[in-house]
Amino acid sequence: MTPARLRRLATALVLALAALGLAPLAWAGSYLDRAALMLDEARREGDMLQPRTNDKEMVLVVRSLAEARAKVGRKMEVPAAVVRAAPHLLLVLENYERAAEAADEGNFKKFMEHLNTARDEEKTFRSLLSELGYTLPEITSKR
Repeated sequence: MTPARLRRLATALVLALAALGLAPLAWAGSYLDRAALMLDEARREGDMLQPRTNDKEMVLVVRSLAEARAKVGRKMEVPAAVVRAAPHLLLVLENYERAAEAADEGNFKKFMEHLNTARDEEKTFRSLLSELGYTLPEITSKR
């Protein structure tokens, strides 16, 4: 094997190993992007619904979205790097879903309990991510 060919092979091997080493980080990034999107939307809907729990059409929309979001959250693959935090994301999404269900049933007290639990679980999720060396990306609209 010529020295030039050996250098090319070594370079290709180094690049391949680097790409494989970065793959888990990229996958965690994708998970974090999806988590941030779902958390942001769930929080906005909860905040929007809080003073409007008597608006049956609003409740219907929020409940449908919360159910879909919780279903997606349960099916998401979780990277090993953040597996400790993942159950708290599910608890956030499920509590927003339960809050919307309580609003639909006209139970404001239960609505607030689940809303507050969702907010607390989000803090726990973010805290665990931070301990693991990750942060959620900020969701901003570029208009």
